[in-house]
Amino acid sequence: MNRYPLWKNLLIVAVILVGILYALPNLFPQNPSIEVTAARGAQVTDATVGEIKAALENAGVEHKAIEMLGGGKLLVRFATSGDQLRGQEAIAGTLSDRYNSALTLSPDLPGFLRVLGIQPMFLGLDLRGGIHVLIDVDMDAAVDQALERYTGDIRTLLRSEKVRYLTVTRDRGRVMVKFRDAETRDKAEKLIAKEFRDLILEKGDDGSAFFVYGSMSPTDQAAVEKFALQQNITTLRNRVNALGVAEPIIQQQGDRRILVQLPGAQDPGRLKEILGATATLEYRLVDTEHSVQDAVDGRVPVSSKLYKDRNGRPVLLLRRVIVTGDQITDASAGFDQRSGQPAVFVSLDGQGARRMRNVTTENVGKPMAVVFIENRTVTRMVKGEAVKEKVRTEEVISVANILEPFGRRFQTTGLDSSNEAHNLALLLRAGALAAPIEIVEERTIGPSLGQDNIDQGFLSVVIGFVLVVLFMAGYYRVFGLVADVVLFFNLVLIVAVLSLLQATLTLPGIAGIVLTVGMAVDANVLIFERIREEIRNGNSPQASINTGYQKALSTIVDANITTLIAAVVLFSFGTGPIKGFAVTLFIGIVTSMFTAILGSRALINLIYGGRRVSALAI
Repeated sequence: MNRYPLWKNLLIVAVILVGILYALPNLFPQNPSIEVTAARGAQVTDATVGEIKAALENAGVEHKAIEMLGGGKLLVRFATSGDQLRGQEAIAGTLSDRYNSALTLSPDLPGFLRVLGIQPMFLGLDLRGGIHVLIDVDMDAAVDQALERYTGDIRTLLRSEKVRYLTVTRDRGRVMVKFRDAETRDKAEKLIAKEFRDLILEKGDDGSAFFVYGSMSPTDQAAVEKFALQQNITTLRNRVNALGVAEPIIQQQGDRRILVQLPGAQDPGRLKEILGATATLEYRLVDTEHSVQDAVDGRVPVSSKLYKDRNGRPVLLLRRVIVTGDQITDASAGFDQRSGQPAVFVSLDGQGARRMRNVTTENVGKPMAVVFIENRTVTRMVKGEAVKEKVRTEEVISVANILEPFGRRFQTTGLDSSNEAHNLALLLRAGALAAPIEIVEERTIGPSLGQDNIDQGFLSVVIGFVLVVLFMAGYYRVFGLVADVVLFFNLVLIVAVLSLLQATLTLPGIAGIVLTVGMAVDANVLIFERIREEIRNGNSPQASINTGYQKALSTIVDANITTLIAAVVLFSFGTGPIKGFAVTLFIGIVTSMFTAILGSRALINLIYGGRRVSALAI
């Protein structure tokens, strides 16, 4: 009696060993490091490593190692945070704008853990320090911009169909078209209804003029607001990547706000510069009639303009702009059905679609380019003083041939890889903010405060663990010591799961762990009290152990399921810190059920199972 089959013992041992392996990286120190990544088509190569080494040597900055990472990244390790900051200045001054350098902490792991790809859990903003920004998106402006597009599209439609109108204006949240007579108004209404099915149209007159009013439906307005929020999130994420912050958190909060958390960042001014940058895109035809070399030599045709692509190669484009990024409503990466090559699928608004259709019809077989234009403010140190200057970036990010006429939706081919197609789609969607933003909340958490939070959180876990250990050992003797052992492994499994999921640990998450420490022994208390009751009823020690575990199981499962439901609800409806608390609480409950029921039973079986016992140390 009270023996597990071999497979069950092996399963428990395997889970514990895997847990120890995944929890192990959290014991190693973190090195101040700089993560260098390529931006806009550049690549991190051995030459990049050589440039960084030379820059650090020239600046007299010592570094521990330079490691090539997957995904076109490299990591520079330093011994101290002072060397890290001086190293970032040296690297930023050497590398071009095509590379981003991010301050981060990287664990100093042994080789076998690196080979296995096992990493420690991330630390949140409150534990690591950094910048917290809450941004409000101006939804009224997003709707106004949509109405403005409708106004321009309707004006263009009526002109192309040669329908005479007096004015096309916006009036109190709707588009108002004014006509001289009712016949023309009715004709225009049919055209507008056919072209713009999402608009709700109404007719009216004041005796001297006749009107068609177009207003957005609630569904259309909600879609515009949702698109503006999502596009702004994508845009901000793309911009924050250039800020030099590893593991940024950019997520939706509510219906119109965006939460930006930048662990390790300590320069709010630079953050505002990045967030306030403006960017757009332009589609232009490539000038195939003139020589690119003549343009490089200074003889640029009046009708053309010389650009450079991401690799610095000259490209001669016509000055006439076909469409701009403001007219792009959506973009997604995919593959060309005919050739199977990577492609980007782009959707335009009505005005852009008509212009694109006209131009591509006249230029089938000719190349067309996508130009990325960005305006941002950069702070540079000049003679020891911070000087702000405006920087304008113009580069060709794609050149592809026009295979056939297209309008509202088309695809851009000629890309090197699916990764490049994904990046191009991101630039097309995130070239400019869809609606104005306003920073409504800003907090900066210093790294020393973050370390204090770590120390206090760790101390609270230790104190809670020690108190529970002493109580259980004193009250339940040998059985209490068993509960203490499985409680320790429960903590190990919690850390292992957080590391396995690459979850972010925050202060509320530590609170969840502390709560789990107290709750984890509840199951053992129920089991041990049941065993005591069976002994008082005159049952044998072996029968009491078996009955205690069996009869307490349903109570334990019921109690933990209700807590699991509460954790799921907190995670589903909570935000930020509440989610962090819910995650650790959920993981802690699951691991405590495993250790308290299976783990403790295995140890009790090892101590008492299969032997003739006259009394239990409980």
